[in-house]
Amino acid sequence: MIAPGSWLGLLGGGQLGRMFTMAAQSMGYKVMVLDPGAHSPAGSVADRHIQADYLDRPALEELARHCKAATTEFENVPAESLAFLAQHCLVSPAAESVSIAQDRIREKRFLSGIGIGVGPFAVIESTSDLQALDATPFLPGVLKLSRLGYDGKGQVRVRTVEQLHAAYDQLGGKPCVLERLLDLSKEISVVAVRDFDGEITTFPVSENEHVDGILDLSIVPARVEDRVAEQARQATLQVAQALDYRGVLCVEYFLLHDGRLLANEIAPRPHNSGHYTIDACITSQFEQQARVLARLPLGDTALHCPAVMVNLLGDAWSDGEPDWRKILAHPRAKLHLYGKAEARPGRKMGHFTLLGEDTTTIIDSVRDIRSALMQH
Repeated sequence: MIAPGSWLGLLGGGQLGRMFTMAAQSMGYKVMVLDPGAHSPAGSVADRHIQADYLDRPALEELARHCKAATTEFENVPAESLAFLAQHCLVSPAAESVSIAQDRIREKRFLSGIGIGVGPFAVIESTSDLQALDATPFLPGVLKLSRLGYDGKGQVRVRTVEQLHAAYDQLGGKPCVLERLLDLSKEISVVAVRDFDGEITTFPVSENEHVDGILDLSIVPARVEDRVAEQARQATLQVAQALDYRGVLCVEYFLLHDGRLLANEIAPRPHNSGHYTIDACITSQFEQQARVLARLPLGDTALHCPAVMVNLLGDAWSDGEPDWRKILAHPRAKLHLYGKAEARPGRKMGHFTLLGEDTTTIIDSVRDIRSALMQH
């Protein structure tokens, strides 16, 4: 066990890191954040912020000297940085686990290789691959960069071969995955936690709605049949075990109208769709992340009550600071703002979670809150 009072390291300064930092601090740990930004959500609350690139060797050495363990808050931290830190301290997750989830090509092949269904896809690593491809089975589809895409960035919808070629040029001719667009019934996700002793647990299944590729809201428990929830849970456990994963990870799924469940992608970190756990579960995904890192027993993931988590994007600031009383007038609403100085359209600025007795009533209240926020 790493005792409270010790330093824990964090690569990444975003809002996921901020929530991890606050959870770890509440348990008595000091957190050192390495992030290149001068001002970041996690850096502003950390006990120490090292402003440096993730591959900066002196910065990594400094973090390794002080911290007994280190983790990440987003999947695009260079795997080589994690590999270096692992020579000096406990690291969660491991570099190999992260490197698979960083690359859509490796990720799709990994999921298929362990017997988990994925949607029809084609790998395009070069212009010659594109020219040789019979794209018909994958159209209409979405062309996605193999690396560094998130929240709808780095992907283009295409309906024809001509659009596909133009999109490939638009994305810089870099390795891509072409995924066929599917007629979805729902999108769901499961957050799992696995510790260094192999103990593993999952949080309740979340039902997710997206707008323009960005998560809009998460409904918990998901409104799916019990067999679907259990299938998603078991598949997520299988992913965590096959990766020999240590830490918190999320797997997103597509539920089709014919009842098939297909894996979409793996996030090797706490996930936006798991933010509800802060207020609605006995143990949050961020406390679990700290527990794994400090070699502590895992906490109970049980749900206190149904909940809906709603993302707050920069668009809500178009006429100035929103009137937060319109959220907090609901006594079972929980507001979380990330401390970002500049609000931009599509930028995640915070979220709120509304708790209640049943999801239908909560969703109705969420609609009322959103209507009120739009009235300035």
